[in-house]
Amino acid sequence: MGATVEDDFELYDLRVEVVAPEGARLWCNAKVGDYFELRGEMLYLPPGQGVSIYSLSAALPLLAAKQRETDANDWMSTDAEVACPDPNCPTRFKITRTGKRRFSHSAVTAVPLPGEPS
Repeated sequence: MGATVEDDFELYDLRVEVVAPEGARLWCNAKVGDYFELRGEMLYLPPGQGVSIYSLSAALPLLAAKQRETDANDWMSTDAEVACPDPNCPTRFKITRTGKRRFSHSAVTAVPLPGEPS
């Protein structure tokens, strides 16, 4: 079955950038300004750049929520930085919404919407 307007939804694209206090020693091998982008379900890193899986583990649970529209009063709408899980590392990931992308339910899952034939 083809996509219809009724099964469309939008997600924010995200840019997740390493920030830290000036002159701070970063223990996770990141560099201030390193980043990755999340577009839909795909994570993109610039060529030659990596990201610590330990630091990434702190941000991952929040990314799906940051991709979705939230109420202006929800903390998810205002809080943008996630701390590195190492208590000795001052690194943070700053999450910025960079644009919106439209998806079709029927293009991203085999599970039909309620009322649609399976």
